[in-house]
Amino acid sequence: MANLQLRFLLVSLFTSIVGEAQYVMQDAALMHYIDRRFQSLENRLEKCNQDIMDYVEEFRDFSKRIISRLEGLNVYKTEFKNEVEHLLTRVERAQRDIDYFASGRDSDACVEVDEDLVEQQQIEEAEERRKIKLVLNASCDNMLTGIKSLKIVKKTGDAHGSWMKDPGKNHPKIYFLNRSKNNVILEFANIRAFMESSNMLATRRVILPTHWQGTGHVIYKGFLFYHRYGSLNEIIKYNIHKRNITDRMLLPGAGQMPAYELFPTTKIDLAIDEQGLWAIHAEPDIGGNLVITKINHHTMAVEYTWDTSCNSKNAEAAFMVCKTLYVVYNTPNGGTSRIECVYNVLDALNTYEVPVLHFPKRYGSHSMMHYNPREKEVFAWGDGSQIIYKLETNQKV
Repeated sequence: MANLQLRFLLVSLFTSIVGEAQYVMQDAALMHYIDRRFQSLENRLEKCNQDIMDYVEEFRDFSKRIISRLEGLNVYKTEFKNEVEHLLTRVERAQRDIDYFASGRDSDACVEVDEDLVEQQQIEEAEERRKIKLVLNASCDNMLTGIKSLKIVKKTGDAHGSWMKDPGKNHPKIYFLNRSKNNVILEFANIRAFMESSNMLATRRVILPTHWQGTGHVIYKGFLFYHRYGSLNEIIKYNIHKRNITDRMLLPGAGQMPAYELFPTTKIDLAIDEQGLWAIHAEPDIGGNLVITKINHHTMAVEYTWDTSCNSKNAEAAFMVCKTLYVVYNTPNGGTSRIECVYNVLDALNTYEVPVLHFPKRYGSHSMMHYNPREKEVFAWGDGSQIIYKLETNQKV
C-alpha cells in the first residue's frame, strides 16, 4: 500500500515538472518570437528613417539646382531686356540717318524740310545737353594740366590689383584688393597702418560672396561696386559694413572685349569723380572705342551713355576727372605712361585739344588707375607697387 502511494506521488511530481518545463519552453519560444518581431520592426524603422534622410537630401539638392537656375533665368531675362532696349535705340538712330540721307535725293521743297529737320535736331540736341548739365554738376569745370609728383607708397601683392580710399566717406581707411580674380578685401585703418603692416593676415578681412573680375572695382559711400567674375556684364553693389549684396545691374554692351588692350582681364572699369559713379568699357561694334556710362549709384540705373573717340588699342588704364575721361596709353612691353586721349561728355561732338600728358618717368605699366575727387589724387597699381600721383588742374577756358 505504501509502495502504491509512493508511486502515485512520483508520477504526480514528474507530471508537474514536465508541465512546468513545457511552459518554460513555450515562454522562451514566445520571447524569441517577440524579439524577432521587434528586431524586424527596428530594421524597418531604421530603413524608413534612412529613406527619409535620403529624400530630404535629394530634395535639398533639387531645390538648390532649381533656385540657381531661376536666378540664372532672372539674370538672362534682365540682360535680354537690356540688349533689346539697346538694339531698339540703335535701330531708331539708324532709321533717322536713313531718312536723312534718303531725303537728299528729293526736290528743293524737300530740302527745305530737311533744313527744318536739321534745325529741329539741333534744338533737341541742345535740350539734351541742358538735361545732362542739370544731372551733372556744371560747376565742376576743371581740366587736367599735368601730373605733379609720384609717390610709391608700398610694394606688396601680385603684379595686378587695386587699392583705394572711399571718396564718399570722410575717413582715412585704405582698401586693398589683390589680384585680378579674388574675393577678399583687406581693410586698414589709414595709409600709415597700410605702409607699416607686415602681416596681411592680421588685418580686417571682408570676404565677398562672389569673386571679382579684373581691377576696375571702386568703393563709394560704403559700397563696393565690382564686375562679377564669370558674368558677361553684371555689376554687383556690395555693402561693406553689413557684408551683403544690396543690388546688381547689367551694363548694356559691356563685357564683349577688354576695356584696355594691355590688360585684357579688365572688361568693365568703374570710376568715381565729382559726379559720382561711371563705367568704362570697349565695344567691338564701334571699332574698339571706349564707351562711358553714367550710373546712378543709388538705383543702379543707367543715366546716360557716350560713345567716345578714344580707342582701347595700346590703352592700359583710364580715369574720370570732372566728367572728363582721360585714357592712359603705353607699349606692350611697358614704358612711359601717357595720356593721349581726352573726352568730355558735355563737349562730345568737338573734344577740346589738350597736349599729351606724361606721367613721371617710371618704366613699367599700370593695371589700375582711379581718381580720388576728395584728395585730387590718382591711386594706381603698377607692377605690384601701390602708387599715388598728385594732379594739376585748371579751370577750362
